[in-house]
Amino acid sequence: MIMHLFRRTPRAASIASFYGMIVAQARAPVFYQDYGVPDTVNGRFEMVVLHAVMVLDRLTAGPEPLRAVGQAIFDLFCRDMDANLREMGVGDLAVPRTMRKIGEAFYGRQGAYRAALAAPDRQALTEVLARNVFAGASGAAPGADRLAAYMREAVGHLAAQDATALSRAELGFPDPARIAAPDFAAAGHGER
Repeated sequence: MIMHLFRRTPRAASIASFYGMIVAQARAPVFYQDYGVPDTVNGRFEMVVLHAVMVLDRLTAGPEPLRAVGQAIFDLFCRDMDANLREMGVGDLAVPRTMRKIGEAFYGRQGAYRAALAAPDRQALTEVLARNVFAGASGAAPGADRLAAYMREAVGHLAAQDATALSRAELGFPDPARIAAPDFAAAGHGER
């Protein structure tokens, strides 16, 4: 009778697979080796949040079944963050407070990324990424332009993906290794 509570449903396996793809993309070595994202707990957290925000925004823009998938992925993200905190040795009494900070960080990044992606000035996204993802890097964040170009391409790539395929956890991201930092002056954009 109680065993049904512990069985993994096909939907749960699909959600876990979906979330696993988000985390795998966020951990792609190219981001840390070529883009210059700090290879730290915070740098990796920022990349998971960045990818989760893009995917969740795509899912919430879709029909109800996709929005439900998005909610399930966000719930799994929260459980994963909770488990990671405990694994890193954060005490039981501090976990809720830290999870509240993680939630605030997630929603703050989500709002900032949405606004920057919608801004007519392409530099807005670069600045938001430099501030959030590259915060620990010394000096200017040279990879922020490239990460902004990747993010714009990934958002377009996700928008073009079929809703039915997404509901089956068929997710694809562009290859970050083939995306170069934009040359605004050469492209005739003038000032950034």
